[in-house]
Amino acid sequence: MSTPAEEGTTLPLGMPRPWHADAESLRLERAEVLRYLGYSGQELEAELVERIDATIEEARRGLAPRGTGAFFGIDALGTDDGGNPCIRLVDTTVVLTGRDIYRHLKDARAAAVFAVTLGMESERRLRVLSSQQPLDATLYDAACSALVEEAAETLDRKLKRDAAARGLIGNWRFSCGYGDLPLDAQQSLLDALDARRSLGITLTPSNLMIPSKSITAVFGLFLAPREGCEAGDSSAGTLPAADAVRSCRGCRVVASCSFRSRHTTCWS
Repeated sequence: MSTPAEEGTTLPLGMPRPWHADAESLRLERAEVLRYLGYSGQELEAELVERIDATIEEARRGLAPRGTGAFFGIDALGTDDGGNPCIRLVDTTVVLTGRDIYRHLKDARAAAVFAVTLGMESERRLRVLSSQQPLDATLYDAACSALVEEAAETLDRKLKRDAAARGLIGNWRFSCGYGDLPLDAQQSLLDALDARRSLGITLTPSNLMIPSKSITAVFGLFLAPREGCEAGDSSAGTLPAADAVRSCRGCRVVASCSFRSRHTTCWS
């Protein structure tokens, strides 16, 4: 049975599909690695620049980002155990709680869920470098963070292209731990994607992912705008105004965010 949110969609719902990328085909720029290193305009020695560039090339050559993604129907009509509105993904065990994710998805026709990872090779290399060359370990960690973020952006764009071919547009991706969406939703998202089997992603007791260079995310899909519609009119086929662009609003660590203290963001 379809829910009101998924009626009229022609998406292949509930079918996780694998995604692979050659790391050398992904954009991995020095400026992005420097951002993860906390760079804020300091003068860089030529030797350090060379080491950063060499680390970027090592990450490109040695890692193969992989992912999986799927579309699901949305049930936004129920409540959680506390009686608060929540989002359920149809035919899964996923229950997304919190005002932020509810606002993000409640008017969507469907949701896209995906996971990407750099795999255990990144973990093994980081352990070796940490024990032998701490500076290179720091550089490699930043390069891996930039690479997995770019992999997530690439898969995000692919899923949105697939949805666009069916007349739908997506808002920005939302991950567990952002706003008031708890980390403990992570397991059900991974289960819905069968990510343990397909990507080797597992969770620690505190719901952190292993490999650590992994990302899960969900975004809503809405009817594409029709001519004459005003921004924010979701019933007429546009994104809700609050979801048109990504922002730091609602993030639980915004007050202590190291990125904001450097006048940047954790997303680019």
